[in-house]
Amino acid sequence: MLISIFITLLFIVSLISARIEKSVVTAPMIFTFAGILIYPIVPVAETKVDAHVFLTLAEIGLVLLLFTDASRTDLRLLKNIRALPARLLSVGMLLTIGLGMLLAKLVFPSLTIWEAGIISAILAPTDAGLGQVIVTNKLVPTRVREALNVEAGLNDGLSVPFLLFFIAMAAVSDGEPSFARFVGEQLGLGIVVGAIIGLVGGGILALARRRGWMVETFLQLAVVTLPIFCLIISEKVGASMFIAAFTAGLFVQVRFKHAGKHSVEFTEEWGQILNLSVFFMFGLFISRDHQLLTVASFFYALLSLTVVRMIPVAASLIGTGLRKETVAFMGWFGPRGLASIVLGLVYLEQEANLPGEQITRAVVMVTVLVSIFAHGISALPGIRLHARLTGGSVN
Repeated sequence: MLISIFITLLFIVSLISARIEKSVVTAPMIFTFAGILIYPIVPVAETKVDAHVFLTLAEIGLVLLLFTDASRTDLRLLKNIRALPARLLSVGMLLTIGLGMLLAKLVFPSLTIWEAGIISAILAPTDAGLGQVIVTNKLVPTRVREALNVEAGLNDGLSVPFLLFFIAMAAVSDGEPSFARFVGEQLGLGIVVGAIIGLVGGGILALARRRGWMVETFLQLAVVTLPIFCLIISEKVGASMFIAAFTAGLFVQVRFKHAGKHSVEFTEEWGQILNLSVFFMFGLFISRDHQLLTVASFFYALLSLTVVRMIPVAASLIGTGLRKETVAFMGWFGPRGLASIVLGLVYLEQEANLPGEQITRAVVMVTVLVSIFAHGISALPGIRLHARLTGGSVN
């Protein structure tokens, strides 16, 4: 029954997709809301979604999205704007996790500092999918679009070592976990795996196309297998599949510059179905666990989407010469979505059975829920307002 409802909704949304794109309503908003409404009227047996299946769908959707974003990123532009993503991913990221941890501890005194860190790490990454209209709209200056795109592509992978470290610290009974080991395995191996898959895969694709061995339809499928290889191999060697997928998307361009075109074609079709199915199931979980949602969780969600995001962004961009309107724009448009859902499931998969697990689940669900609607509704008006205030200039 659930599959039938999802397919029917997908068909209807597809029919009116052009109208949706011109409005403040987004597809993730529709599918999340549908999941919330449908749960009470569907038999209980139908709604027992396997968490492992949910996690797999979310991981595949995010891996495809990260690879696509990276493969269509203009590397020549990155040379000119490298300061912005570097600032957002270093100073901005660290301040976001630190401030998020501090406020989580203040809002939820019963949490340990490490459990507060878990919440902060899960909610630190931004969502390239929910922010797609921002990174593709020509009214947004190229420098800003590319910076937000690269940030969203890398900050979820960068959050993984912090998340695992905080989980280990919260659950440790004796001995001290090695943060350096986590960073080496998750970041270092992720970059190595992604670079190898991108370079080797891109070289093979370029050779096959040059020799005329492939037809266009299978070329698209072949490109999409690269991020799936990242997922499979990363799980085997203990690397971050998200870092690997994004790195592969960057390196595949070195040998096969047309990869972005073909990965975008797939992601905009089949990859989008995976992402929307995750938001649909997320809506079901919201409705199922609504009793966990508290006033405190909504309060922290508002802090996470404003103070915890905007102050670190503003601090990291000091000295760049950006207008205050642009800094505020970049600070606000850091939506939480698929990445936070995946990291939240990664946390639950660890089965640490920490005392603050219910609080963590509630805060993550509320923050993502509020972000889906708040950022979706404000995207187009925000773009137009920024363009009007700045006249298309960021300086």
